Amino acid sequence: MRLQTGQPTSTNDEIRNFSEWILKIGDGTMCESNDGYADICIPDEFLISNFKDPIKAIVEDTYPDLIHNYLDSNYLQSRAILASTIEVVDDINQYITNLLPGEEKEYFSSDSIDKSDANSFDGYEHVTPEFLNALKTSGLLNHSIRLKVGATIMLMRNLDQFEGLCNGTRLTVTRLAAHVIKAKIISGKNIGNLFYIPRMSLSPSQSPWPFKLVRRQFPIIVFFAMTINKSQGQSLDNVGLYLPREVFSHGQLYVAISRVKSKKELRILIHDKDKQPMISTTNVVFKEVFHNI
Repeated sequence: MRLQTGQPTSTNDEIRNFSEWILKIGDGTMCESNDGYADICIPDEFLISNFKDPIKAIVEDTYPDLIHNYLDSNYLQSRAILASTIEVVDDINQYITNLLPGEEKEYFSSDSIDKSDANSFDGYEHVTPEFLNALKTSGLLNHSIRLKVGATIMLMRNLDQFEGLCNGTRLTVTRLAAHVIKAKIISGKNIGNLFYIPRMSLSPSQSPWPFKLVRRQFPIIVFFAMTINKSQGQSLDNVGLYLPREVFSHGQLYVAISRVKSKKELRILIHDKDKQPMISTTNVVFKEVFHNI
């Protein structure tokens, strides 16, 4: 369905062949049938293989001429870099933020333990703020958020659904104050509207620790790059898939490559631990997932 809305210059044969390639990855039938982890080769037409700095290469390919376009909402909302882990995404977002002109401002969270659950965790009095600040998990905002005016951000919580401020809404930062961030919506139905974003007290829905962490921080992430899991449901004109680390869960590779509307706008960069380019990657498909469908 995404490919049907993509480039009008694509022929029916191109769309059909690309669709079949995506589905084979999703079904685990690429190269040979697999049930679990399998290495697959990526066609040369999708690969970025000539680079010295891989992050610089994927950024320049996905965001060409960024400095002249970083304030253009049409340019920003149609593209993103995808990666498998939060750590890699943070590295890319910081790299791009450093490229933007202007002064950077860093916002730190205030972290605490929910003492209403203290009876189930007796050692909370010995937990230091520095320890809490260092904690990371899926769905939890970072302790430190570094921003510049013009940076693209995404909301991580619903603030005002009527005004279009929902989880997943993309905005551009227009002002950085001490206690609020002013931003302009660049996706959804209220594009162009300006809003002030406050700090909120948030906790992960499922805590991996023996206590409930409460983190007071702005409910946003920098959004030039995002995790593959976070990209589910997105449709993008330009996708740069960066894989310095292999995907690790069922269907991740399929989700990443199926975000794009045209095969011409999908670019993939894979490298090993020594930053040498690779032409293959891991595809994870567990066939039992399909048994009851």
